[in-house]
Amino acid sequence: MKDDMFYKAGPLIFKKAEELRNRQTDTEELLWNYLRQSQLGIKFRRQHPTANYVLDFYAHKIKLAIEIDGSIHSLEEVKRNDKERQSNLESLGISFLRVTNRDVKEHLDSVIEKINIKTKELLEKNSSAKSSPLGTGGLQIIPAIDIIDGKCVRLTEGDYSQKKIYNEHPLEVAKQFEDAGLQRLHLVDLDGAKAGAVKNWKVLETIAGKTSLIIDFGGGIKKEEDVKVVFNSGAALATVGSIAVKDEALFVSWMKQFGADKFLLGADVKDEKIAVGGWLETTDIWIYDFIEKYIAHGVQQIFCTDVSKDGRLEGPSTELYKNIIQKFPQLHFIASGGVSSMKDLEELQQIGCKGAIVGKAIYEGRLTLDELKHFA
Repeated sequence: MKDDMFYKAGPLIFKKAEELRNRQTDTEELLWNYLRQSQLGIKFRRQHPTANYVLDFYAHKIKLAIEIDGSIHSLEEVKRNDKERQSNLESLGISFLRVTNRDVKEHLDSVIEKINIKTKELLEKNSSAKSSPLGTGGLQIIPAIDIIDGKCVRLTEGDYSQKKIYNEHPLEVAKQFEDAGLQRLHLVDLDGAKAGAVKNWKVLETIAGKTSLIIDFGGGIKKEEDVKVVFNSGAALATVGSIAVKDEALFVSWMKQFGADKFLLGADVKDEKIAVGGWLETTDIWIYDFIEKYIAHGVQQIFCTDVSKDGRLEGPSTELYKNIIQKFPQLHFIASGGVSSMKDLEELQQIGCKGAIVGKAIYEGRLTLDELKHFA
């Protein structure tokens, strides 16, 4: 959880919140049944300790508090307390939405509509305040952090036996990228990829809460619940690869539900054919057919990794990328794998790549953050 989520609430407030959570009212239970299954990619918490108060419901991602007022709130003294309390929390950037017990019991649909409108309004406000994941032109450097056991590592050719730990604290690494002026981060949950379910969402939540980086997160996203966890934990984009190869209908359903612009599609390639299963399995799917199909479904961003290049620092697959960009000039294409020098990045920029995911070259000192500021 983010440390700033509770606004320095003390032990007594946490205890009070726990007591209230254990004796939730009928109307709170009714509204909670909706909020905990929200389809808007927002995680609400009930009886949430905040500063010196306990909020009925709170969504930290958009800083929205929802309060249910009972009959006692019509008393003048209580009204004054509510006003003072709300004013104090609004000064911390928290927005409020107040409804009554009667509203929830008799007009639940209207209450839900009001919540949805407010939530979308705050999401759009937050989105416009952040840089676009698509960047502003030129080549955008996207540093990569691969996570195993909560630590920053790198693999060679996706081989878990060829693992090297670079830093035990990924947040430190992410902050260095941010300080260098980089705006995006490619965060990969290698534990999740191996297990087939998202595992390192706490690392995502920490980095998203303590930096302004635009994060795409992948590894282990196999179910709708995984997608929700990724977005609730602060990712701007969910990175999807093998599921798009093995279950097109499922991936398309996610795009319809969450928006195609919320996904970064990854394509691992060997000899221009799609590879899956940790690169152990090569399919008969031609990379160009794969890209064409998903552009038709609304995908805007795709990154492509030549599995023979990744982690080897032998240079990117420039010719492959050039062919893809020529066939799909409208695509926001991101190169991945093999980058080892500024010359590589300059070549990728020249052929029209919109972004380049860079990992090992940074960690091995082949590229410095000062050099990457040229692109930032």
